[in-house]
Amino acid sequence: MNLNIPENTSKNTHNVVESLLLEENPKETLDIPSGAGAFTKRLLDKSLVVFSADIENILMIENEHFIQTDMNKELPFRDEKFDAIVCIDGIEHLENPFFFVRETCRILQSEGTLIISTPNINSIRSRWRWLWTSHHNKCKSPLNEHKPSYLHHINMMSYQRLRYILNTSGFKIEKVKTNRIKAISWIYAPLVPLAQLVTKFVYNKEEKDEKQRISNKAIIADLFKSSLLFGETMIIKARKK
Repeated sequence: MNLNIPENTSKNTHNVVESLLLEENPKETLDIPSGAGAFTKRLLDKSLVVFSADIENILMIENEHFIQTDMNKELPFRDEKFDAIVCIDGIEHLENPFFFVRETCRILQSEGTLIISTPNINSIRSRWRWLWTSHHNKCKSPLNEHKPSYLHHINMMSYQRLRYILNTSGFKIEKVKTNRIKAISWIYAPLVPLAQLVTKFVYNKEEKDEKQRISNKAIIADLFKSSLLFGETMIIKARKK
């Protein structure tokens, strides 16, 4: 039966994440949060072993390796169980993303891979929206405080913050990708030279630690790649140190 499972993420995100994951030839992968199971199905169709996990079981396919879990709490897996973990559009929903990333490090094998996708609030288009409304793209208005939900984007994640979380939790970023660049995003290209000039000036002025100055140069290099300047979704591939 040909199931049309909703991906519940931006277009082409699953394609990019799959490509990054298959570079690793994983033996056991954790798909968290698994949602309706669109990405899980991709891996099962390739005869890969995939564990699915989410706060509730809404899988539209059968997977004997489904475990119900809260990503804000300790993950119910032994140390170093997986060689790859995929978190598609999940981290921005968490109350404690630091704890979640540390948990993924715990259950990943040495040199294991973590792939995270999240709305790209570093894009010039998203920053422009913030200037006028104090809201980023993909979170355009205040969250409904009368109906709190785990579906809310309560922790929109900049590249700088996600890099800090990963680098202080046992990971090293290897690749920064995006799902796609919409044509409208190129309208903001004239703002890039000034943004780059100001960013370099501020980073150099504020940071006195020499080691962090070196790190800041790497951060700037990533910030001004087209994937982060214009991309819709930020996709990070990191490796456990």
